[in-house]
Amino acid sequence: MARIARNLPTPGRRRLRDSADAVALFGRELASRAEEALRVAHLDGDGWVLGVTAADGGRSEVDLPIARIVRDAIALGARGLVIAHNHPGGDPSPSRADKAATRRLADIARGLDIRLIDHLVFAGDRFMSFRLLGLL
Repeated sequence: MARIARNLPTPGRRRLRDSADAVALFGRELASRAEEALRVAHLDGDGWVLGVTAADGGRSEVDLPIARIVRDAIALGARGLVIAHNHPGGDPSPSRADKAATRRLADIARGLDIRLIDHLVFAGDRFMSFRLLGLL
């Protein structure tokens, strides 16, 4: 269960053109956390970050607050989403629950003409991309 869900300010104007840009935005913060955390970048049609939604979880899980993500995306006029979370245990491989929640979010977003561009999972200095793994 997410203990904190809030919108975070986006430092400066950021554009996410590829997974490297998303890693630069989220990697440093998420890689070093001792508890799971989720970040969602809401993007306009050109990849500019409109806002970031955050949720902090526990030692081994963080909920994907789909309703909150969709509400924020609609309020911001987002055309795309990039989500990222961490695995403090050290393995960036997406779990079965990660895959199911991501599929559900992608399906809901698609119905609203919002594209889930990627889901990154960080663990220390490693990460995995759902897009690069062929899961999106």
